[in-house]
Amino acid sequence: MARVTVEDCLHSVDNRFHLVLLASKRARQLAMGYEPMVPWENDKPTVVALREIADSKIDLAALQKYRHTPSAHQPAREPMHDSLPSED
Repeated sequence: MARVTVEDCLHSVDNRFHLVLLASKRARQLAMGYEPMVPWENDKPTVVALREIADSKIDLAALQKYRHTPSAHQPAREPMHDSLPSED
């Protein structure tokens, strides 16, 4: 899936507010090194989290069950920072 939209995810989640909470929690897990449930295609953790939700791979119940520990064989990912120009 090249692009993930809210509509792609709403069949798995009741409303947009729950979608935001679920996606942000899952993106944090992925950034900490948890194993993704969909192929990681050089995307940011938020995009992977939304792809998982759109593919019905993750929901709130699965997130609670899956939150124990990060994958032992996958190192934690470095946080992504956008570089901003200095205001000199």
